[in-house]
Amino acid sequence: MEFLPSHIDRYTEEHTRAESDLLAEINRSTHAEVLKPRMLSGHLQGQVLRMLSMMQRPKYILEVGTYTGYAALCLAEGLVENGELHTVDNNEELASRIRGFFDRSEHAGKLHLHIGDAQAVIPRINRPWDLVFIDADKENYQTYYDLVLPEMPSGGLIIADNVLWSGKVTDEDERKKDVDTGALHAFNQYVHADERVDNVLFPIRDGLMVARKR
Repeated sequence: MEFLPSHIDRYTEEHTRAESDLLAEINRSTHAEVLKPRMLSGHLQGQVLRMLSMMQRPKYILEVGTYTGYAALCLAEGLVENGELHTVDNNEELASRIRGFFDRSEHAGKLHLHIGDAQAVIPRINRPWDLVFIDADKENYQTYYDLVLPEMPSGGLIIADNVLWSGKVTDEDERKKDVDTGALHAFNQYVHADERVDNVLFPIRDGLMVARKR
């Protein structure tokens, strides 16, 4: 996922709003104690998510794929006073870790963790989502997108992570032989052709597709 020279990455982070103490702790502990720490949104992407949420000022946020809770806490910064963030993950082993971090957040009362299959959980929550962040199993990105978009108001944002997939989506051979690469490429094409939204693909970290409902 190193698309930029390391010195450019360092300079970018040095000139981006710093992580809170809690986010920095999640960052450190995830890298030290949890498998696949590259799944963490991290400093720069986390602050991009925070900025988009602050600009959107959502009442209802949905996150599909919680991991250790870093992105959820960044997104929660933009919630209105009586807002809610619902995050869904199927890894029960991380639930106590996530809840521990959520309980220490100033937004604790707004954060709701759901453990289970997102395709079953999301319809049960049943909110008019203002902002949705998709960062889960790549094969089902389009499924999640189609599940939430009809319930969103005009102006709602869907943000999908990892849409560049370390650059592999640009390689036709990779798209044919790797299921996740093929699924992400198909998702990118689907969103780009969807007349219900306006979209832009940001080459931030591993790629963020941002779609705004018309």
